[in-house]
Amino acid sequence: MTDYQQFHRRSIDQRDEFWAEQAALVHWNKPAEQICDFSHPPFVKWFKGGETNLCYNAVDRHAAKRPNERALIYVSTETGEEKVYSFAELQREVERMAAIYQALGVRRGDRVLIYMPMIAEAAFAMLACARIGAIHSVVFGGFAAGSLATRIDDAKPALMVSADAGMRNGKPVPYKHLVDEACSLAQCPPQKVLIVDRGLDKGFTRVDGRDVDYAELRAKHLDARVPVTWVESSEPSYILYTSGTTGKPKGVQRDTGGYCVALAASMKHIYTGGEGETMFTTSDIGWVVGHSYIIYGPLIAGMATVMYEGTPLRPDPGIWWQIVEKYKVDVMFSAPTAVRVLKKQDPAWLRKYDLSSLKHLFLAGEPLDETSHRWIMDALGIPVIDNYWQTETGWPMLAICRGVEDSPIKLGSPAFPVFGYDLRIFREDGSECGANEKGIVGVVPPLPPGCLSTVWGQDERFVSTYFSVFKEPMVYSSSDWGIKDDRGYHSILGRMDDVINVAGHRLGTREIEEAVQMHPAIAEVAVVGVADEVKGQMPMAFAVAKDAAAVDTAEKRAALEKDVMKKVDAVLGAIARPGRVHFINGLPKTRSGKMLRRSIQALAEGRDAGDLTTIDDPGTLEQIRAALKS
Repeated sequence: MTDYQQFHRRSIDQRDEFWAEQAALVHWNKPAEQICDFSHPPFVKWFKGGETNLCYNAVDRHAAKRPNERALIYVSTETGEEKVYSFAELQREVERMAAIYQALGVRRGDRVLIYMPMIAEAAFAMLACARIGAIHSVVFGGFAAGSLATRIDDAKPALMVSADAGMRNGKPVPYKHLVDEACSLAQCPPQKVLIVDRGLDKGFTRVDGRDVDYAELRAKHLDARVPVTWVESSEPSYILYTSGTTGKPKGVQRDTGGYCVALAASMKHIYTGGEGETMFTTSDIGWVVGHSYIIYGPLIAGMATVMYEGTPLRPDPGIWWQIVEKYKVDVMFSAPTAVRVLKKQDPAWLRKYDLSSLKHLFLAGEPLDETSHRWIMDALGIPVIDNYWQTETGWPMLAICRGVEDSPIKLGSPAFPVFGYDLRIFREDGSECGANEKGIVGVVPPLPPGCLSTVWGQDERFVSTYFSVFKEPMVYSSSDWGIKDDRGYHSILGRMDDVINVAGHRLGTREIEEAVQMHPAIAEVAVVGVADEVKGQMPMAFAVAKDAAAVDTAEKRAALEKDVMKKVDAVLGAIARPGRVHFINGLPKTRSGKMLRRSIQALAEGRDAGDLTTIDDPGTLEQIRAALKS
């Protein structure tokens, strides 16, 4: 066995001893009474009885030891702002935000919904929640009012934190009107909304009695000292919503102690980042990568973390590498989509800057193709490591753990099961696949520390969604197809369900279908994910109009398509907009009424539609073919 195989095997066979060692990487106010409580499967409690605090581990302990070393590097190429916060300065800003929360009535266990652009105050907002034992729920700033309202009603926040606007490609993206609309749509709107006024939206208005200004309250709490609230390891740290197949987003609930330990262990063994180094993760706090590897992971490890507002191409395609040179970035984390975007640019941008500080680049969020993997590794001249994980797991499931053993990289493969994960490939009958046999990626529980503890407020949905694919044995299903080769390298082959991956963002096709059907002219619709050269997948809609006369000319079809896209933008946000809306007379279904989405997807990608013996009306497939040609 290799060094890493032994390391991984020990994490499974000697679970308690292994994770007790990893727990020593973080600070505990009170040590755990039990490492792993798996007495009520599939639910698990890690470090039971232990008391810790995420903010203390990410900020205070480093501020005490290295107060003047940099902690948060905020760069906005949208506004031209750039600011570096030391650990001591970050602690003060977090304490000020925590004092504001307390003044607004936020208490331990309360939820705070954060709907923010990528600005430093968003980091303060998240860490302040952890500091006082509140539970944050960050919603991606690109989501529309309807999506925001559903998350408000599920989380029932005591407070919302937002901004007047974000910025994208040099243009303000107003947030405040979306906040107001979401609060009017929600059944349980927050009592208070804290607004960071960036001066980008001069016309926004405040709601009397509800909206409060961050700058005004910060000025009142400049000298505030707010001690950390020690919480039991299993207490929730945050809720993060992810798309589901039912159309209703799931609130992934994360614990505190297990998550803290998992991130600390991943920083040491996977990302190999340590005190005094710098990490640049090109994601958004609205996604799990932003939670784990912009905010918490690097700071827990004592690293400086770069928080970037902007795109990879503005002001030019060299901006990321300019940041790497300027701040001597050691570890970088991005997504395959970004690589495919950069691959279309002049390669001279990669050679313009001194990248000698960069040890490695990690990529995750969607399958990485071999061509892009080879191109970026050759262009940078450093290891580029694919890793696979999910919102639900919170940290990698498959990766090369360079901190344990520098295993060879296989292009397009996220490699091996990460320590703690008893990950296997299963046939649909629950038996284990052999080498080079396609199957379902699953994890034999207990799930390791850091993974979701349940679905917020819905324990039964946690079980039915993740542990019901197989009757025996009990297995966490990733809902992804995968395969393992003779050497143990894994590859991810795509989703089993109706969730698609657009530039690393998971979108439920049911959610998009429901948004399309809100348009009064649409009778029925099917949305599928179609392979896209840059974004990995793009949603494509096939719709049936209520009145055939509404789509009987090319001009009418184009006008309705544009109108339907506006409706999706309004309901879900532009991120969920279909690449195309094709109008047909009927959708392909089985005789029992089941939609043949896989056949639709195959036709849209130019593949064979598969077994169609159960189709009710073969003519519907011909309509799809004709629509695609036109």
